[in-house]
Parts: sequence; structure tokens; C-alpha cells
Amino acid sequence: MATLSRLSILVVIAAIFLPSIAIATEFVVGDDQGWRPGFDYTAWAASKVFHVGDTLVFKYSVGEHNVYKVDGSSFQSCTVPTNSTPMTSGDDHVLLQTEGKKWYICGVAGHCSAGQRLVITVLPISSPPAPAPVAPVPSLDGTVASDAPEVEFSPAPAPTGPWTMKNKNKRIFQRFFKHY
Repeated sequence: MATLSRLSILVVIAAIFLPSIAIATEFVVGDDQGWRPGFDYTAWAASKVFHVGDTLVFKYSVGEHNVYKVDGSSFQSCTVPTNSTPMTSGDDHVLLQTEGKKWYICGVAGHCSAGQRLVITVLPISSPPAPAPVAPVPSLDGTVASDAPEVEFSPAPAPTGPWTMKNKNKRIFQRFFKHY
């Protein structure tokens, strides 16, 4: 019985925490097109939902492009910030750590104005769905903690005469409903 109780607790804990671990998504910016001028990143982002904990991956040929994280005004004007260091690996991973708008541009001359820029809105971590109700598990002393009327559990007496399903069902029915 103790093993069943421990197993039930483990299942409930897994049901609560595993969905939140599994919800983080890795988005390759531009999908199979990658990070390049001439791609419609506005339409690409519109078909996605970004949450805190997700990751953006910018894939491009090293030396041909870069990625700058900018503010809204630098994004609108395609201005490379003077106090910022570009990402240049060709496989840049950006963990979305806070909610809100995020803006990214390519700093190579003419690329941002040719559409190589991305704006997204990051939502808070989504709540996992509520776990299904778990049936109360009897404790070792045979009681069950719940809001339902208390029902005593006790072992059935050993049969002394002819044992039929009819007699067994009648006893179960009487024992179950004697408190109602």
C-alpha cells in the first residue's frame, strides 16, 4: 500500500512539472530559409507564439550576415547600435528570458532595409494544463482523506457457507450504502 501511495505522489508531481519543462521551443528564424535579406520575417513571426524560455536560432553563412539585438527605434530606422556587439557565429542561439517585444536586425549595410529584421512579442511562460483529478488513495489504516462522506473500509468476513456472486454483491451494496 505504501508503494501505491508513493507512486501516486510521483505521478502527480510528474503531471505538474513535466509539461512546463517540455513547453520550451526552439525556433529557427526563417525556418529552412534561415537569416537572410528578402525573407518576410513579419509573416514568419505572425505564425508563431513565443514564450519566455523559448530559443531563437539565427542560421546564416559566417561573414555574410550578423545579428544585433536592438530597441524599437533602432529597428524602425535600421540603425546599428554603437554600444552593441553583434552575434556572428552563423548559428546564434538567443534564449528568450523576459516577456515583451524583442527586435533583431542584420548590421551588414543594406540588409536590414532589405527586410533582414525581426520583431517578436514574447509571452510569459504558459501555464501547464491543470492535472486531472486524482482519486484519493487509502492510507495504511484504511481511511481516505477527501471531502466525501467518510466510508469505513474493513476486510470482508471470510465466507462460511455457499458463496455466490449474488450474496457477495448484496453485502458490498449494503456495506457501501449503510452510511447514506
